[in-house]
Amino acid sequence: MHSSTSPSDARASEIHGTREGALPPGLRKTAADRPGQAQPVPTRDVPTRPWVRIGTVAFVSVALLTGAWEWNARANIGLRAGDIDDSAQFWAEQRRLADAAPVTIVGDSRILFDTDLDRFQQMTGVRPIQTAIAGSNARALLESYANDPDFHGLLIVGLADLSYFRPQGTGYAGSYLKNFEKNDKPAQLSGLWIDRFLQRYVAFMDSDYRLSNLLPRLDHGVRKGVDSPYEGVWKLSETFDDRQTFMWSRIESRGYLQQHARYAWNLFKGPPLPPFIARNVVTRSAEAVTRIRARGGDVIFIRPPSAPELRKVEDGRLPRAKGWDLLLAGTHAKGIHADDLPQAQNLVVPEWSHLSRKCATVFTDAYVRRLTQLTPRLKLRADAPPPLSRSDCVPATIASL
Repeated sequence: MHSSTSPSDARASEIHGTREGALPPGLRKTAADRPGQAQPVPTRDVPTRPWVRIGTVAFVSVALLTGAWEWNARANIGLRAGDIDDSAQFWAEQRRLADAAPVTIVGDSRILFDTDLDRFQQMTGVRPIQTAIAGSNARALLESYANDPDFHGLLIVGLADLSYFRPQGTGYAGSYLKNFEKNDKPAQLSGLWIDRFLQRYVAFMDSDYRLSNLLPRLDHGVRKGVDSPYEGVWKLSETFDDRQTFMWSRIESRGYLQQHARYAWNLFKGPPLPPFIARNVVTRSAEAVTRIRARGGDVIFIRPPSAPELRKVEDGRLPRAKGWDLLLAGTHAKGIHADDLPQAQNLVVPEWSHLSRKCATVFTDAYVRRLTQLTPRLKLRADAPPPLSRSDCVPATIASL
């Protein structure tokens, strides 16, 4: 008599206490081990473990390590939550607002670092759109606005002479402008919003102090013949809402980071700029200014301060008469040079190229008061704060020197 127990039932009885289709712990057969058998693919048993305790330990460990990382970022490095990384996406967000704004700022890092948007608004009732880009050529940004048929506001063009009159290259402005045309994709926008939200509460997310940027700095002078990471520009600034940017406080203090920042500029060394280059730059600038004015807009140039150590080299390579003065004459534009503002003399320029945070407010106060005299587009409010002076930002120990 045939047994009523099939081979599969017998096999199942051998695997007592497991669910259907499962194999004994540690055993996982393949189809080759059971030819001709139509049976479920075996599943691996999940071993009995204290999963709740393991998960709790993992969560607590991650929380403690993250907390330690955050503490180190704030206490030892000097980072802080709310310092939002600047980016092409952040810039594009502000650039989209410029067409409807009465005042927009373009330029390189000097006008970016040296403008206090809050002070500007307190004095005039107008909050300018900040679209200057660190490490860029202001001329490229001027021309981009000239090519925008929807822009018809006042364009403030801040410039460092040697950057503006460089014969070739746009710096970071080129990549920002290229990215702007396609910067409305959901992934880009959501990435910007998520990153900005997290950086409002977490300091260690600063891009300049991510591990991928810190590790290469350990190679200072190790490999001969290879550019050292010490040659590059490190963290100089803090950025907040509306791309409000100020110098990072650690750069204002004497020490390794300040010395490195000065070293990174290499004193802007180079040969004098040939006169024909300056003439070509002025011609292109005049064309851009003419196009903006034809639509009802206007352009005013601003030259922020630089320290004597850099200014000596800048004037040697491109004297004011052959650069700044030629630009204003050729474009028939008005301009504000730091040399012509009494309140902007002998301010604190910690790393020789950008003003300290407090002195940026003093310089903004000075140049905005001058702006209101040069254009009817801006008026000084009746309740504007009183004028600032050098004593409002220069430490007493320095002011007495």
